[in-house]
Amino acid sequence: MAKFKVSLKARLILEDRGRILLLKQTKPNGGNYSLIGGTIERQEYALESLIRESFEEAGIELTPTDLSLVHVLHKRYKKKGKKHRIVLYFRAHHYEGEPESKELKKFENVEWHPYNNLPPNLTGTVRHVLNEYSRGKIYSEMEK
Repeated sequence: MAKFKVSLKARLILEDRGRILLLKQTKPNGGNYSLIGGTIERQEYALESLIRESFEEAGIELTPTDLSLVHVLHKRYKKKGKKHRIVLYFRAHHYEGEPESKELKKFENVEWHPYNNLPPNLTGTVRHVLNEYSRGKIYSEMEK
């Protein structure tokens, strides 16, 4: 059986009054809109990783009880040698703090956007996940 690498990530769908919080990447990082989150480190569980990333990237504080798993994405890369990626998406409605970009080299801004008026330069992965999530799908697959 062939071996391959799998990375595990956690992302946040933070909702407030029909809006979602998005990070605006700097131009060197693509210039697109994305979600808060990142790689789950070896010593972390998914929730603690997302709580840490939320504070590091956007200055918001979450607790485990604020978060609910709402979607799982299995992303597979076409290029030989590229790993698979599993991304756990958690939704929250409650948080503490005022959202602001804390990693200015990666993200130039943090912005609320209505679900019915998402920016055109939303990353393809985030657009896919939000579409599946809005349809009530807990799991989806994507090839890149």
